[in-house]
Amino acid sequence: MKTEASNTYSRRFFIKSSSAFTTLAFIPNSVKSFFYQVKEKFFVKKQKIPLSVSINNKEYRLDVDTRTTLLDLLRENIGLTGTKKGCDHGQCGACTVHIDGERRLSCLTLTAMIPGKEITTIEGLAKDGKLHPMQEAFIENDGFQCGYCTPGQIMSAVACVQEGHTGSTEEIKEFMSGNLCRCAAYNGITRAIQKVAP
Repeated sequence: MKTEASNTYSRRFFIKSSSAFTTLAFIPNSVKSFFYQVKEKFFVKKQKIPLSVSINNKEYRLDVDTRTTLLDLLRENIGLTGTKKGCDHGQCGACTVHIDGERRLSCLTLTAMIPGKEITTIEGLAKDGKLHPMQEAFIENDGFQCGYCTPGQIMSAVACVQEGHTGSTEEIKEFMSGNLCRCAAYNGITRAIQKVAP
């Protein structure tokens, strides 16, 4: 006499289901293998170049991907996290650094463009443990609130003074318009620049 359970779970059912599960176990490896084959044929491999660069008067030698931005090099490869990643599209100014004394957006600058140039970040402004006059002025004039944009603001403010764009409040604001402050500390920033300006 056959029971209901013996009709449902036969030897044939067991063999078929076991075969199906065994087949499923091998599919991820074959799919993964296929993915790597497609990737090798259609996607360009990362190319690394040797890079020798001076950052804050210190020499660095490393191998970097040709597509690495200066911002990612500073933060991820060298560990200088003072330069901030805000928009990563060159619109907020949080990543501003100086390259050979001129302000640049590090998120739009490829490392392949910087060999032989001197890069200065916010960490390189202070000398011998003494803050840069612009850093002191930002503190005294409440030129920041949350502080996230402050490194970029200070780097642009230093360039503003060095390039002589401090003739009026309007001129300062125009020069600094590429640096956004979501906390709206613009009046304190302007006062700080005016204090340092000759």
